[in-house]
Amino acid sequence: MTKIYNVNLDRIENDLFDLKKFGYCQKDKGIYRQGLTQTDMDARHWLMEQFKKQGLTTCMDGAANIIGRFGDSDGPAIVIGSHLDAAPCGGMFDGTLGVIAGLECVRVIIEQQIGVQHPIEIVATSEEEGRFGGMFGSQSLTGHLTADWIEKACSVEGESLKETMQKLGLNTKDALNERYSRDSIIAFLELHIEQGPVLENKEKSIGIVENISGVFKWLIKLIGKAGHAGTAPMDMRSDAFMGLADFAHELSRIIDEEGSDKSRLTIGQVDLKPGSAHTIPGEAHFTLVGRDVDEEIMRNLSAGCRKVLSAIARKHRLMFEFEEKSWLPPQPCSPEIVSILEETVRKMEFEYMLMPSGAGHDTQFFAKITPSSMIFVPSVNGISHAPDEWTHWTDVEKGANVLLNSLLKIDSL
Repeated sequence: MTKIYNVNLDRIENDLFDLKKFGYCQKDKGIYRQGLTQTDMDARHWLMEQFKKQGLTTCMDGAANIIGRFGDSDGPAIVIGSHLDAAPCGGMFDGTLGVIAGLECVRVIIEQQIGVQHPIEIVATSEEEGRFGGMFGSQSLTGHLTADWIEKACSVEGESLKETMQKLGLNTKDALNERYSRDSIIAFLELHIEQGPVLENKEKSIGIVENISGVFKWLIKLIGKAGHAGTAPMDMRSDAFMGLADFAHELSRIIDEEGSDKSRLTIGQVDLKPGSAHTIPGEAHFTLVGRDVDEEIMRNLSAGCRKVLSAIARKHRLMFEFEEKSWLPPQPCSPEIVSILEETVRKMEFEYMLMPSGAGHDTQFFAKITPSSMIFVPSVNGISHAPDEWTHWTDVEKGANVLLNSLLKIDSL
């Protein structure tokens, strides 16, 4: 049997805790390191220093992606990594685990003088969490950005991507330059926490991702009429919140009729106007995020939501508006890479399962240009994007070892 190599878990743990300091809030224990903020940039400069300590050729590109390259060859590279930004009040493993595990893989290769045939690149992508409506860093690296998209991209709060980048000294034109052509990259691997409860419930240490869910995001406005909460009879109101509440109760039915067992519909952010305890809400502004691994089903979910919103608006004497902020289609992973991951996990005798990813990831874009897949490790209680996000260190070690040995297997082919 081919020799199995092992990572140094202590180094991974130390690096993750060092990264946690960037954006950590003592009050609620969450991490606030949203993409393309100064805190995010500080973390990126810290990472560049870690890459340089290992002798990697290191740079930050025009989209604020950090790339560290091991190997002297100018030939095509095997790319590993994930993202460095965090969701607001997020946890310490999401995204960063894949980056730090990638760094540890290269450390082991250097220390144990493992001969590799191909360069290895570690990528820490920027703005994966969708603050501006997409996966900016991986879109840039894989040539899936347009000038029009950059011009229009803005946060829910109305901050434009273009102005945000300018404040950080970045030029949006540089982000449009495709870095990876199809012949410059051999494969892409991403280690990530599952962010859900399946692996833990199934008592599996490793998930191998076969396909990644598509995602659409809407901003919706239900517009009625504000009024005094004490003087307006209940049957004479145009209460925007009641419309929102009715719509929220319909989500399960929409999935039952239009979706699949992989479908998800989520209202994640709500703003009521004028926002007074004694005033009927005249407007409800909220987000809707839909997901499925089949794009036709995504379209059916979208149509079902529009139909239900229209009926609810009529019922409550409301107008409704919606804006589609993003649409990312589902993406299958490479059967060849999935097979290599399976072979590695079986040799290491870890309990594993094949599974879809309900969340979007950088792999979604890399898979469009190169053979790609993901390694999942369990999230305790299925929690992510929250301060109590946690993955047991034994599972972190297993996932990093699968990444390392799969990387070496791909290199040997």
